[in-house]
Amino acid sequence: MSHDDRGSTVSALLALLDRFASLNVWVVGDVMLDEYVTGAVERISPEAPVPVVRAHATEHRLGGAANVARQIAALGARVSLAGVVGEDAAGEALRRLCHADRIDTRALVSVAGRQTTRKLRVLGHSQQLLRVDWEDVDPCSAQVAARFLDALAACSPPDALILSDYAKGVLAPEVIAALRDRASVPIVVDPKHRDFGRYRGASTVTPNLRELEAAAGRALEVADSAAIAAAARELLAASGINSMVVTLGNHGMLVVPSAGPESVIPAIQRDVYDVTGAGDTAIAVLTLALAARGELVQAAQLANAAAGVSVGQVGAVAVSAASIRDALAARPDAKLLQRQELAARAAAWRTAGKRIVLANGCFDLLHAGHLALLGHAAKLGDVLVLAINSDASVRRLKGAERPLVPQAERAALLAALTYVDAVTIFEEDTPLAVLQAVRPDVLVKGGDYRPSEVIGRELVEAAGGRVEIVPLTPEKSTSSLVARIRGSGR
Repeated sequence: MSHDDRGSTVSALLALLDRFASLNVWVVGDVMLDEYVTGAVERISPEAPVPVVRAHATEHRLGGAANVARQIAALGARVSLAGVVGEDAAGEALRRLCHADRIDTRALVSVAGRQTTRKLRVLGHSQQLLRVDWEDVDPCSAQVAARFLDALAACSPPDALILSDYAKGVLAPEVIAALRDRASVPIVVDPKHRDFGRYRGASTVTPNLRELEAAAGRALEVADSAAIAAAARELLAASGINSMVVTLGNHGMLVVPSAGPESVIPAIQRDVYDVTGAGDTAIAVLTLALAARGELVQAAQLANAAAGVSVGQVGAVAVSAASIRDALAARPDAKLLQRQELAARAAAWRTAGKRIVLANGCFDLLHAGHLALLGHAAKLGDVLVLAINSDASVRRLKGAERPLVPQAERAALLAALTYVDAVTIFEEDTPLAVLQAVRPDVLVKGGDYRPSEVIGRELVEAAGGRVEIVPLTPEKSTSSLVARIRGSGR
């Protein structure tokens, strides 16, 4: 079993994300209208022991397969949505939202006498208090299925197909078989039925752990990756599916191919406000990454990052490419940048209006003085970049016995600091080339320098930036630590 394949660098994942805009995806499944009533809870009802919500606002959002389509459109790809709605107000509202989000709805069929699936959620202080559902779950007739399949065939050919199955009657076995025969592209399924055999021929299915347990007919422990993988492989073999990505909530994902080792994708730790729609976000991003010719593990890593962004917001939301980029950049290994990568990242930060702070130095034997300086530096802007001398550069500056800590370890330690956004290593004796690439708004140095002595001051000030001298923490330096260690040794 591999553990979050680090060969899939953040640069490779970002390259996949950049290819999304050229793709076209079909989404077929159960569409829903989500309604949110938000307000404040200030008392308990005198009629029954329930909270009274004083409503402040009502909002409609796309749900189910429609939310998957919205997520795809939000990432710049083209998307066609197929499914059914009723001839009712909820169906009309759903269509309006789809049009606003640039979703092709020519294969979204209105059916007389059928209710549009609608879910009403009541929230107080960002916490869900109640949900009310309106729905019909009877299977669609063959005539209705033929209508949306024929309409879908008139849409632009897809690069991938998503089957968003919420068991509301759209994805009958005959419909799935017809789609499989028509589309020779990756097919990714969000399953709700216990019988995975109905999804035969799919490229990937994305059950959560509860859905996998139901299909496998046995209980599984979220931390037992081997048992989960074994259950997944049994189902893959029996149903003729190529692979499975099991979503495990705050434990991340488990990627299980039909042949070869499984891979654990740890969750990116975030505050969780609402898990609604996180699965829709994950399958949308996973499918786009596969359509962009990414490997399955890479696609799962990207989907995992997107789902982490989704749960940090209230309700079903479409996460942006920029928010996924930020989530990937928060990984410590993502902060370690070559100069060309750093220059591109800095340009994006400037475009976003962020104030860039840069500090440079050897940062050998990380100590409290370093932390004080960097903590101060981080407060001077929105982004903190550290440029550290390579081992060879440190030896030329400090002597043959330095550095005490190799450059890779120094960079990793600094990248692990939450307020550090990027770390780069430079081979030169000075950081001038890095400063030219980053063009920081603020250049920070310690109090043992005078402004006139700071290398790069003219370059930074000529571009409208400034130099900030930060007072040193008394008796906190690498040299004093080395002297104490040597003294203790004697």
